[in-house]
Amino acid sequence: MAIIKAFKGYRPKVGLEKLIAAKPYDVLNSEEARVEKGNNLYSFYRINKPEVDLDPAINLYDEKVYVTAKENLNTFISEGWLQQDAVNCLYIYKQRMAAHEQYGLVVCASIEDYFNDIIKKHEFTRPDKENDRIKHMDTLSAHVGPVFTCYQDVAEIDAIIAQEIKKTPVYDFVADDEVQHTIWVIDNQEYVQALEHLFKEKVPYTYIADGHHRAASSAKVGQRRKEANPNHTGSEEYNYFLSVLFPASQLSIIDYNRVVKDLNGLSFDEFLAKASEKFDIEKVGSSICKPSSLHEFSFYYQENWYKMIAKSGTYNDDDPIGVLDITILSENLLSPVLGVHDQRTDKRIDFVGGIRGLGELVKRVDSGEMKIALALYPVTIQQLIDIADSGNVMPPKTTWFEPKLRSGLIVHTF
Repeated sequence: MAIIKAFKGYRPKVGLEKLIAAKPYDVLNSEEARVEKGNNLYSFYRINKPEVDLDPAINLYDEKVYVTAKENLNTFISEGWLQQDAVNCLYIYKQRMAAHEQYGLVVCASIEDYFNDIIKKHEFTRPDKENDRIKHMDTLSAHVGPVFTCYQDVAEIDAIIAQEIKKTPVYDFVADDEVQHTIWVIDNQEYVQALEHLFKEKVPYTYIADGHHRAASSAKVGQRRKEANPNHTGSEEYNYFLSVLFPASQLSIIDYNRVVKDLNGLSFDEFLAKASEKFDIEKVGSSICKPSSLHEFSFYYQENWYKMIAKSGTYNDDDPIGVLDITILSENLLSPVLGVHDQRTDKRIDFVGGIRGLGELVKRVDSGEMKIALALYPVTIQQLIDIADSGNVMPPKTTWFEPKLRSGLIVHTF
């Protein structure tokens, strides 16, 4: 069963929350982060992407990058821009994007749960990205970006959260991307203990939605600290990492689409003939065609959209991986027709999060940068859970969660 723990979080001085809050470190590059930071002295990019304070020519893995992050975190704390709660707390983090709302519980999750697969994963991690976060966390002795996690709904947990959000939040602001972020502090120890107990009794597993590298790195840093501490007891803060837990029913995954540079040496008629062996294809025209159900796809080529529906026999509804639309597309089109055999490494393919809209696919093709764009129907939360429960992993770039959690609103030190 899942272990969660309250902690004394560092969080912005009231009035600085909007200035401090920053997007996750891995959703924008260094130059984009520099632009977003601008002249904002309070920007959390100075901690989660500290290269924004350094020469743009610096190697991102240079020791100076990590030292700068530590120096900046110390400054934020010493200046009182980040202030620590006096008692162990849990926190509620509400996000609102357009009409969609989700309420997460900010907790410390157990690294033992990570290693014991109580915290379930659905993606592989890359060693280079892990090593970067390991060094960042180890240098700071802090978790500055939460892992986005979900669990199967529990009515008793919902009831406590519903009661707590009747109170006045400590922060409530709308970011520049028009997403509203609201935080409540749960410092009532009776409620804190009740929530810790409910997870231990009612939640057998939690599921990483976004943040596999942060979770893996946190667990490995904790393991290192444990091995280096002859007086280890298991209660040390390094045994836990920062996580936001959402009821699965509240989350929505949006589409994650593909663009490919060429047709693998085929003429369009040849491509169409090969693709038609596994898909029923219909020309739609210039109007954007968005897939409306599982196993329905669309593609854009030379100013026209085409609808594609996977033919019977091209997928297995009883196989949690085989039923995924990206599996169907990979095995029946991307690999055999377009010659994209490894989406992780092939430079001919790129990925476009659905938050940009299908108009971005049109833009990438019409510019001449890409030859063809492929749109997919989004994966469901239940599909993610089924795959994680089966011990399998999803193909790369399958899920895109919005809205993204902001870094800097709550920090866990160890």
